[in-house]
Amino acid sequence: MAGKYFLLLMMLTSFTSYAQFGEAIPPVADKKPYWRDIHGDKVLDNYYWMYDYFGKGPDSTKVLEYLTKENEYFDAVMKPNEEFRKRLFEELKARVKEDDQSVPVLSNGYFYYTRSEKGKQYYKYCRRKGSMKAPEEILLDVDAMAAGHPYFSVIGMAVSENGRYLAYGADAVSRRQYVIFIKDLKTGKTLSDRIENTEGDPVWANDNKTIFYSSKNPVTLLSEKIMRHQMGDDARSDALVYEEKDKSNYIGVGKSKNKKYIFIISEATLSSEWRMTDADKPHEDFVVFQPRMKDVLYSVYPVDGKFYVLTNRDGAKNFKLMECPVNATSGMNWKEVIPENSEVLLEDVSEFKNFLAIQERKNGLTQIRIRNLKTGEDHYVDFGDPDYVAGIMGGHEYDKNEVRYTFSSLVTPASTFDYDMAGRSRKLMKQLEIGGGFDKDNYQNERLYATAEDGTKVPISIVYRKGNNLNQNTPLLLYGYGSYGASMDPYFNRNVISLLDRGFVYAIAHIRGGQEMGRQWYLDGKLMKKKNTFTDFIDCAKFLVDKKYTSPSHLYANGGSAGGLLMGAVVNMAPQLWHGVIAQVPFVDVVNTMLDENIPLTTNEFDEWGNPKNKEAYFYMKSYSPYENVERKNYPNLLVTTGLHDSQVQYFEPAKWVARLRDRKTDNNILLLKTEMNFGHGGASGRFDYLKDVAVNYAFLLTLEGQKN
Repeated sequence: MAGKYFLLLMMLTSFTSYAQFGEAIPPVADKKPYWRDIHGDKVLDNYYWMYDYFGKGPDSTKVLEYLTKENEYFDAVMKPNEEFRKRLFEELKARVKEDDQSVPVLSNGYFYYTRSEKGKQYYKYCRRKGSMKAPEEILLDVDAMAAGHPYFSVIGMAVSENGRYLAYGADAVSRRQYVIFIKDLKTGKTLSDRIENTEGDPVWANDNKTIFYSSKNPVTLLSEKIMRHQMGDDARSDALVYEEKDKSNYIGVGKSKNKKYIFIISEATLSSEWRMTDADKPHEDFVVFQPRMKDVLYSVYPVDGKFYVLTNRDGAKNFKLMECPVNATSGMNWKEVIPENSEVLLEDVSEFKNFLAIQERKNGLTQIRIRNLKTGEDHYVDFGDPDYVAGIMGGHEYDKNEVRYTFSSLVTPASTFDYDMAGRSRKLMKQLEIGGGFDKDNYQNERLYATAEDGTKVPISIVYRKGNNLNQNTPLLLYGYGSYGASMDPYFNRNVISLLDRGFVYAIAHIRGGQEMGRQWYLDGKLMKKKNTFTDFIDCAKFLVDKKYTSPSHLYANGGSAGGLLMGAVVNMAPQLWHGVIAQVPFVDVVNTMLDENIPLTTNEFDEWGNPKNKEAYFYMKSYSPYENVERKNYPNLLVTTGLHDSQVQYFEPAKWVARLRDRKTDNNILLLKTEMNFGHGGASGRFDYLKDVAVNYAFLLTLEGQKN
């Protein structure tokens, strides 16, 4: 009895002290001792039972019961701001142009575009023949297709070269296991072809009846095979054209821009290998472009008479551009075209018959170089903004002299331009329309530099409403990611206006592990240097506090997936620095996940995090893994989100983490776990539904700030 009384007392004293939130007793997860024993290190894991895959094991019912109780607790605590969330949702929705249309893309005589209708969650994929004044054909009405499904996603839209057949992938579960369908655009009928468990990436050969696609392992969800399908055949008889034996590699299939080649790409973090076949002869064997080389990445871009190759070969960390003849593709025949520049990262190439458009990154900012293939002359597109992001888009055919790119900044909505590479002029095709009375002149963006503990200068992009007198009482939300070499550029985000207009500053920390400052920036934030990612983020936060942009009592942090790992790490390392943290679908049980090769992505990511079967990697990983390092101490207010069907970060990682935090934290701060029972890694699929999650996050932050309007 004494034990039960003590437990009840502890539960009662765990009520939040924040009057603006509701009161409820948080759930207490069962403890079932499980010992991990590796490298002579025995670790007790009382919540390992949550690794029971949904519906597949003896504890699956208990897992669902626990997640349901956490959701009920979330509902009770957030109940007082329910109306506020509804108002926020309507405010966020009001900025979305409901009846909108994309910039058309010309392909094989048709203009392709998507459009949305007022009040509808999804899109219609459409085309017009020869001119945008021609009659409209609706290829797919996703609003109708999604009816009755809590989640629905269509990807991989691919039209045959003769324009008659459409292949696409559909997912109604949010597990990223796409079914490929084929529709006859002449009759409007969906054919009997049904290809299951794919990446949703159909690629047509030039015969208009052969499709290549990536097939997944049904357990690990890794893409292991490239298959060939003949239209009308039973998918169970599809031919295997390539099987990847190295489980650390991702594979995919694509078609060259000049439509001459089908490529199979196999790529890990540190090496790649391409195979190709003639798109006119899809039954011929694929041949290797260049066998994979240790620590060498390369990408291939065919132009009439030659291949261009973007690669980091010969120690070119920031990559260089090379070329080779079409009949001699091995590395010994590669000749340098653009040498490596230690200050400029070559990110991507878009090839045209007469030009190359090369996306580069210098001083953390993107730039586009245009190379005239006839004269060899280079020039750059002029953007004229101090802190922006620009990127090459699809949109123009191989034989055109125009390249399409997008441009935005923290105060400039996404703008699509067509750039005449010969005439050096640009045309604005579309700028995202923002409702709700938005005026970009009301906001100010800046670029700052924090000094990390090792002396490295780390960029920070910030935006706030003009007239906001920044001081220690200013609330500030700091966002970060810092993994996979993914650069978190200062894109325009119409949602954060709701925070800016309520006095918040929004900031992005361009920490190591991303690639904002070049390839070395990424290499210095992975594997045995991963902790740089976390200390960079903490140092950015300290810098903002020192400069009186905010203070710890008004400082908030947000990150998702690998950025959720960042959130888990920084609340362990510097819990006193944050008033509140939002961790979305967080990768927080690093060691256990990386030890389980049946979990999607694990084997693919040994080059990112390390393989814990290696002793040195194991102990380094263990030293920062958020779940492993939860201690008996005070933690900030926390909102943690996950999805039951998440194939990227399984639901049990955040669930275990929250359970351990509840057991060990010594404060009365809020700790919430919200599980979306119908969704996966990306949340809701509708263009409005996801805003409900944004409203939840913002209501959490604003309520902590004492704001209810």
